[in-house]
Amino acid sequence: MSIVAAVVLLAACTPSDDAEVGSTTVAEGPRTELMGSLAIDPVVGRPGTVVGVTGEGFAPDTEFSLTWGSYDGTWLIEGDAGEEYHGRQFTPTVTTLSTVTTDGSGALSTEFVVPEDLGFGHDVRLVDPEGVIRNQAMFTMGMEVAISPESGPPGTPITIRVSGLGVDALEGNRQILYDNRYTGWMSAVTTKGTAVAVIPATGGPGPHRIEVARGAFTFPYLNPAQSPRPDILVYDAVFTVTDGDPVLPPSIAEQTPSVVARSGLAAPAEGPWITTDAEAGPVGTPLVMSGGGFDPEAVVSLTWYRIVGNRVAGQGWEERGIDFGTAIAGSDGTFELPVEVPGDVGGPHRVEASAAGSISATTSFRITPAADEITQAVSWGDAVDLHLTGVGWTETANIYTIVYDNAYLGYACGFNSQGDVLVHLKATGEPGWHFIDLYPAIYKGAESGGQQSFRIPMLTYAEHPGEDLPAFHFAFFIDG
Repeated sequence: MSIVAAVVLLAACTPSDDAEVGSTTVAEGPRTELMGSLAIDPVVGRPGTVVGVTGEGFAPDTEFSLTWGSYDGTWLIEGDAGEEYHGRQFTPTVTTLSTVTTDGSGALSTEFVVPEDLGFGHDVRLVDPEGVIRNQAMFTMGMEVAISPESGPPGTPITIRVSGLGVDALEGNRQILYDNRYTGWMSAVTTKGTAVAVIPATGGPGPHRIEVARGAFTFPYLNPAQSPRPDILVYDAVFTVTDGDPVLPPSIAEQTPSVVARSGLAAPAEGPWITTDAEAGPVGTPLVMSGGGFDPEAVVSLTWYRIVGNRVAGQGWEERGIDFGTAIAGSDGTFELPVEVPGDVGGPHRVEASAAGSISATTSFRITPAADEITQAVSWGDAVDLHLTGVGWTETANIYTIVYDNAYLGYACGFNSQGDVLVHLKATGEPGWHFIDLYPAIYKGAESGGQQSFRIPMLTYAEHPGEDLPAFHFAFFIDG
């Protein structure tokens, strides 16, 4: 089932004089001198639609470019350590679809295939050899929602795919409800209008309603037909939970990001240097710290740097160093020292080597989030403890949001506890399988254009701003 929603977005797009068919450039603003008339048919459709283009009243026997206006989206991350979230930005772009030559009377006829792209309005423009826009028409990219499969046992992964999301606040995200409970939100800032989320089938045997709602201000907007933009529709579907063995998530070990081995390091020809055999991994990862270029028998002191503080108490945060071991350089000025990644906030950490009282060399290691397994068989009311390490400290990494049977409960922060998060839950619900999902989220920052996406589960976490963060999925059984 698809949804077609229309809105006019006038993109300031014009190609360079030597633009090639299929090439895309960032638009710098149009020079427009309108003449003749231009029409396209159809004016609404989906990627792959063949659109006919006709026009008249143009310069005869002249080759024109037919262009497609759109946007490139990006998250805005600022600050010395990339710790500040400043919303999203869409930069106008232009793609040359084809060229067309008018006949002796100044008329033209051609067609183009609609590309995969953002939803809503796109300018289709006729541009002369000097780069001047001579006329334009509007094509509206319709929205499409697909939810699959339609049935399965508890834990079945349900894929929600929304394509045709747009740029404006009300167009650019979707909110998911499962049995009238808020689950989380979907974004498509960097994915050209396509958002994909996967949630588990929860609840007892029978039908369960999934709603793909609209809403830019954190939560779903429930009376969209009465809004200033009633054209932006909503979608709902029914998933039927069946009897049968549950589909359980992979083990937490499989869900945890792997240790990333360091590659491509070339020791400098002169001067001291240090490195580690891995460049990223969770707390507790065993490392081999190595170095060279030191004086023979030099005492090399290693310091690990961390961010300490919070955003709540009013005293801010600061960088502090802790002892990370001491090594003695050999006769050739090299050393190797086994160490272990300390408990700390996620993200990059500087490591410094000092010899003879002065800093000699630096390297870095990035801590990634990890989770512990949970007890899989409990009784109603028993404790279900969630433990994470390596939770970050930036505005985009310092919280995880918790979803219980597709219902958002709240969030937990790891900044004040140096990345260590412990959440005590109680097992509730009917006897049977239950599911907990932990999603990264944006804690705070500066949004523009009416968007507000703070402290809510980001179901499309694959395009999470700032850091590449995992989600964690758990299942447990209430035995009655």
